[in-house]
Amino acid sequence: MILRQLLALPSWAGSVRVCSGESGLDRPLKTVKAALDASGAPASGELVVVVRPLGSDWQIDALLRRCADSQAAGVLLPGTEPLAASRLLAERLSVPLLVTSADPLDLLVDARLALAAPDIDRAEAVLAAHRALGERLRPPEEIVTVLRRLLDAPVAVLDGRGEVLAGELAEAARVRVHEPVPQRVALADGVLLAHPAESSVWLAAELTGAKSPRADVVAATLAVAAGAVQRWLLAHRLELERDARSRSALLGDLLRQDTEPGADLRRRAADAGWRLGGWHVGLRIGVPADVDTVSRTQEVVRALRAESIDAVTVEHGEGWTGWVTFEQEPTAERVRALSARLRAVHRSLRRTLDAHLGVGRPHADGLTATVAEATDAARLAATRPETGHFLHVDQLGMAQLLLEWTRTDTFEPAARALLAPLVSVPGDLIRTLAAYLDAESSLAETATVLGIHRNTVAARISRIEQLLHVDLSRPDERLALHLAARAVILARPAE
Repeated sequence: MILRQLLALPSWAGSVRVCSGESGLDRPLKTVKAALDASGAPASGELVVVVRPLGSDWQIDALLRRCADSQAAGVLLPGTEPLAASRLLAERLSVPLLVTSADPLDLLVDARLALAAPDIDRAEAVLAAHRALGERLRPPEEIVTVLRRLLDAPVAVLDGRGEVLAGELAEAARVRVHEPVPQRVALADGVLLAHPAESSVWLAAELTGAKSPRADVVAATLAVAAGAVQRWLLAHRLELERDARSRSALLGDLLRQDTEPGADLRRRAADAGWRLGGWHVGLRIGVPADVDTVSRTQEVVRALRAESIDAVTVEHGEGWTGWVTFEQEPTAERVRALSARLRAVHRSLRRTLDAHLGVGRPHADGLTATVAEATDAARLAATRPETGHFLHVDQLGMAQLLLEWTRTDTFEPAARALLAPLVSVPGDLIRTLAAYLDAESSLAETATVLGIHRNTVAARISRIEQLLHVDLSRPDERLALHLAARAVILARPAE
């Protein structure tokens, strides 16, 4: 043990102050002995605890010199700090000079226990954390409050991106959240400790100054507290999944209604806080199948709130279905403004969830029509990088009608047969064909959408015409191929 670690003990940290000789705090500490006066000869590695005030400063100076000669660990004095001359001598000799207002004998007992059984401090801290956190489920905010009191240090719960969910932490960004193992990061004046509660949640604490030598103790305490976070996360997850199933079932019942919802369905909607009256604008956010929609719902809600969008959001299939409600029929300007804000939401979700988003038109009372439109728009948006994977039904026009045509049982097999010669040829000719026809046969625009040179586009289009024996300058052949390409791409998994 070194003297710096002893000073980090709770009983010492609150009552002992280093008034000089800080450069010697890393000297080995082997024993702690009491002294009635300054006449003794301290041993190497000994901390001299003076139990009563010395009569004069020359005695302190003499004791400091004997400590320096024997490589003692330092001197602890009761009462007020000595004169400046003694402090300067301690600094020059690199002998730590400590002062305390507490009973020196009590401190001596704690120090000897720490030396005799260095794991006692860790065991006491772990036991205190277990007692404080093991009685009941506590949310992250309460866990952070308890740990901050026990550790007397900044503590926070972090999410999988390193952002603070509860508490405060100045160096949260330094936690390597992609490495789900206990971590210790050196800081300029201390150490940052982090312990994973699960793959996407972390518990972290910052120890600075005199507290940093207790890193081993605090790391063990965080491991105990991480269990409390895990228990809360499990209970919270079960609650979220139960609520998600309830909301999804209610939405399904509403969307299956061909007539006005009955009293029971209206009551369930009211209990969920959903307004069925007014004008609704539906939205559909689609994501890849491996995204856990239940755990990411709050992320979607935060993104909507960031753009001041008050929307109902329901976990529904591979994504979320939602709507915005207006008291009166919204003007075209209000709808355009909403669409612009939803596009901003989509840009945010695109980065983290690889989401695509569709928006329906306003419809009075009932959700079926606008949600169906939003779902159609989202299905098309998933295959349209040229629109940024975002579509409003008002942008679709003929495209929405063509989508309905391609939903027949016979069209997709026919489309696949028509485009079969393109499947095994390098260059993703089907997507090139779709982008080219979307761009109204513009080589330059197709090249921009696909991120390739226009000469490459021209070569691919020529190859397509050869393989399919078609002439893309003919309107009827362009229409048939456009429908076929869209049908085949929509049937693929979203990229």
